[in-house]
Amino acid sequence: MDTEGFEELLQQAQQLAAETEGISELPHVERNLQEIQQLGERLRSRTLTRTSQETADVKASILLGSRGLDISHISQRLESLSAATTFEPLEPVKDTDIQGFLKNERDNALLSAIEESRKRTFAMAEEYHRESMLVEWEQVKEKILHTLLASGEDALDFTQESEPSYVSEAGPPGRSSLDSIEVAYARQIYVYNEKIVNGHLPPSLVDLLATAAEQMDDKNVTELWEMVKRMTDVQLVPATDTLKSRTSMELQLAFTRQALSFLEQSYKNFAMVTVFGNLQQAQLGGVPGTYQLVRSFLNIKLPTPAHGLQEDEIDGHPVWALIYYCMRCGDLIAAMQVVNQAQHHLGEFKNWFQEYFQSDYRRLSPSTENKVRLHYRRALRGNTDAYKRAVYCILGRCDIADNHSEVADKTEDYLWLKLNQVCFEEDSSSSPQDRLTLPQLQKQLLEDYGEAHFAATQHPFLYFQVLFLTAQFEAAIAFLFRMERLRCHALHVALVLYEMKLLLKSSGHTAQLLSQEAGDPPFIRRLNFIRLLMLYTRKFEPTDPREALQYFYFLRKEEDSQGENVFLRCVSELVIESREFDMLLGRLERDGSRKPGVIDKFAGDTKSIISNVASVAESKGLFEEAVKLYDLAKNSDKVLELMNRLLCPVVSQVNAPQSNKERLRNMALSIAERYRSQGISVEKSIDSTFYLLLDLITFFDEYHAGNVDRAFDIINRLKIVPLTQENVKERVAAFKSFSEEIRHNLSEVLLATMNILFAQYKRLKSTNTSTPARQQHALEDRGTQLRAQARALITFAGMIPYRTSGDTNARLVQMEVLMN
Repeated sequence: MDTEGFEELLQQAQQLAAETEGISELPHVERNLQEIQQLGERLRSRTLTRTSQETADVKASILLGSRGLDISHISQRLESLSAATTFEPLEPVKDTDIQGFLKNERDNALLSAIEESRKRTFAMAEEYHRESMLVEWEQVKEKILHTLLASGEDALDFTQESEPSYVSEAGPPGRSSLDSIEVAYARQIYVYNEKIVNGHLPPSLVDLLATAAEQMDDKNVTELWEMVKRMTDVQLVPATDTLKSRTSMELQLAFTRQALSFLEQSYKNFAMVTVFGNLQQAQLGGVPGTYQLVRSFLNIKLPTPAHGLQEDEIDGHPVWALIYYCMRCGDLIAAMQVVNQAQHHLGEFKNWFQEYFQSDYRRLSPSTENKVRLHYRRALRGNTDAYKRAVYCILGRCDIADNHSEVADKTEDYLWLKLNQVCFEEDSSSSPQDRLTLPQLQKQLLEDYGEAHFAATQHPFLYFQVLFLTAQFEAAIAFLFRMERLRCHALHVALVLYEMKLLLKSSGHTAQLLSQEAGDPPFIRRLNFIRLLMLYTRKFEPTDPREALQYFYFLRKEEDSQGENVFLRCVSELVIESREFDMLLGRLERDGSRKPGVIDKFAGDTKSIISNVASVAESKGLFEEAVKLYDLAKNSDKVLELMNRLLCPVVSQVNAPQSNKERLRNMALSIAERYRSQGISVEKSIDSTFYLLLDLITFFDEYHAGNVDRAFDIINRLKIVPLTQENVKERVAAFKSFSEEIRHNLSEVLLATMNILFAQYKRLKSTNTSTPARQQHALEDRGTQLRAQARALITFAGMIPYRTSGDTNARLVQMEVLMN
């Protein structure tokens, strides 16, 4: 503005001031510019406060009125809504207002029913939640219990053992977790199972495992398996269950005879090693046999002269020592030879020993036994010859309180002597001090003496031998299993007994490793065989699933507390944990045929096993794995059902290389191609949802790529949303038949379609300015069509019975307004 303009403005201001001063009725006001600005802002704010609500109402009426909505009717309905946050009974009306009373009663009944249903729903939800937590807690407790390998108070034994560290021997990740000993056992288990699954006569498992033990170059392990072979070489007694068989007198007597045979053979081998290691002192000679062996052994064993022994001798050795050691070596013929040579010194003992020698079970008749006991009490209890007292106590099974420590100075000798004194038949004439039963001996060794007496942690093989030779198989296995380095031996001994039906198993799979059950005899222990095997395989399941499967095959006849087959359950967990689906369960080839997996050797009905594994994977949320497994089991309905759930969240995402959407899209396309080419039928609703999701993925791929015309053509052919007002009601009716996966993506479909219409509209407007006049009419018609399509989308969004987000509606309306 120039100078003349400012001067003119100044003159007008002065003239206005002069006119104002001439009016005397008005008060004279003086304000500076800042005060005038503040007063103006205050006046403006008051004016806006009064008119803003009216302006908003006007704008809302214009917007909604253009859509055919009555704003006054909507306002009345909104005002009639109650703001109460809870269901409360309505207030009673006057008694004379019958219509109001009936309406009030009806509303109260409805509200009461709704409130009752709400409370019941919440109560059921809380109950389901509580039950779910209890189930999960039981599973956690089971896992915790599985980590405690011992039973009872011995489970938490933190005594430090001088064992070598195995940390340095662990291989890198991905390598086998089995050591050389475990591999040797696993090979024999594989051979054994191969014979069974191929329908051949099963070989002797104990022989296979003993052969593997011989290659381990460990004397203790070799002797352990020799003992297992000897103790299991019994004739089983027919019985309905293992407990009756194990507690039968015939089998207990057989176990005792086998234990004595093992101890005697072991001692004979020890005597031979001793003699051949000291040939000069032993002076071995004469006719080969046990008698000459014992004579030479005594040259080393007994001091010269031997104190306390009777003077009766043969070949320079005490008679009773010769008899005892011949019996200790298990050769009664040699002992009888000594008795015959010294019969003039032995009196009536020759007849007693001859009856003992000729009996089937090394048992004297009750009358002869009483004579031996009477003679022992009268003449021999205070005798200084320990060998003579020991021989009489064995023949007469008397004086069980005497441990004969002078001659039985080793644990094996003590055990041999006590097993010879065990009584099985009922004899009321025997006094308590002359009667030792097998349960009494078992209790004495396991409970009275226990691990501390035998220094079990320092000598585990010895304590295992003590328990095993007294037919306490379960306690022996449980003890040895607690030793990390000996665990594999214990497990395979248990497998042998299990296959021979000699193992007493726990009735519940959640029981401790070693337990006693109500109703069992007091001396009986039971072993949780399922838990034992699963604890052993846990170490190598992730790295060696094939070997773990071989061991799980032993559980094929076992069931858990829910009646589920334990083998199937273990296979399911193994597959899920190792993720070796193709190797264990097989895989589908491109032509749809199935390549067999390892499981095919162990089960004829692999389909049910694969379906069970797929169900477990689905329950754990591993949907992609479950899809592959259901596909393997030919369950096409579940395949597409889970694929629909997987595709639903990624339909509207931008497709990027190596993304979840790309992987799932390729997976779905391969399934679709194979199902169509092979004519595989699927439930119609699932099938239509699956292919509609694939079409929507194609739509969004074109949309994100900027190909709006192609995308518009796809959505137009899919007929999901209406593009004309005439099709709105038809699409709303069709919407009710859509699955939840389609409905979930509806908001994105509407927004994408509206964006496409808006992009086409903007493109139309940009070309409108440079178009000749004769084409303007056609472009206007096209613009009107696009606006009508956008209006149809908004009408459809408001009519469908599905709650879309407020942001979606706002964006739809915004773009439609911009097009108008």
